[in-house]
Amino acid sequence: MKTGFRTMLFICAALLAAPFMSACADEALAHINQGDTYMEQGQQDEAIVEYGKAIELDPSRGVAYYKRGALYGANGQYDLAIADLSKAIELAPDMAAAYCDRAIAYVATGQVDLAIADLDKAIELDPNLANAYSNRGAAYLNKGQYGLAVSDLSKAIELGPDMAAADCDRAIAYGNTGQVDLAIADLDKAIELDPDLANAYSNRGLAYLSKSQYDLAISDLSKAIDLDPYLAEAYTNRGWAYFNVEYYESAIVDLNMAIELDPELAIAYCNRGWVYYTKKKQGLAIADFKKTIELSTDPALIHAAEQGIKALEGE
Repeated sequence: MKTGFRTMLFICAALLAAPFMSACADEALAHINQGDTYMEQGQQDEAIVEYGKAIELDPSRGVAYYKRGALYGANGQYDLAIADLSKAIELAPDMAAAYCDRAIAYVATGQVDLAIADLDKAIELDPNLANAYSNRGAAYLNKGQYGLAVSDLSKAIELGPDMAAADCDRAIAYGNTGQVDLAIADLDKAIELDPDLANAYSNRGLAYLSKSQYDLAISDLSKAIDLDPYLAEAYTNRGWAYFNVEYYESAIVDLNMAIELDPELAIAYCNRGWVYYTKKKQGLAIADFKKTIELSTDPALIHAAEQGIKALEGE
């Protein structure tokens, strides 16, 4: 009797276990769906909570880790993003999007080589994933490998011709290899696709500045600042454009703002130093040139600052 009872008890437990697990799975899916609804409504914090509930109920759901990890990344919580996306990859190693999103978090935390490895894997899994090429191109851009960047970004644009960010990044690669007209063409396209893309105006302004087209540069850099008042580089470059058309006070105002926004932006100090040099403010100019040398690792920028100091000391 005892044996039979124990057997019956085990069978009952087993029969109860199947619907209980199914109910948990259904409830986990309901939380994922609710998280997706919150995402569509822009309620990211609420979505993260729902994906977390899904994980508690069913820890084998790779998609829940993926969605929560992607949100953590979007919120700048990169360590949490990497942890969740790594778990998603462990559970679903063929999920190309998880590699792609983890790569973004790796780049944000300075782990560019790991990012490239993840994007290699994403492209291996899905050779038509435009975002993977775009992100790998951006990673190569980060490493100064401009030829590889152009190749990947061109592939991204081929696969996703409406990707303004890819046009913008390819323009940066072109600009850094002296192909300024190609850069401007890409930035024209980026602005056509996304008229509110501040970085596109900022970069096109820099391209015009490099061609000594100062009025066009000032126009684009002003538009960039209107769209994003916190772009320190846009103030720096507009300040230099103002300097070149002899609007010295406007130049100083812009360069002051650039330094206020980014106190370690060496080029802003160097540019302001040359404005002060022109205005015969020797002490202020020397101070800015010395600050440039202190902050910069760019040999060309350091040389420019050293030349400024020599010129002032020779007066």
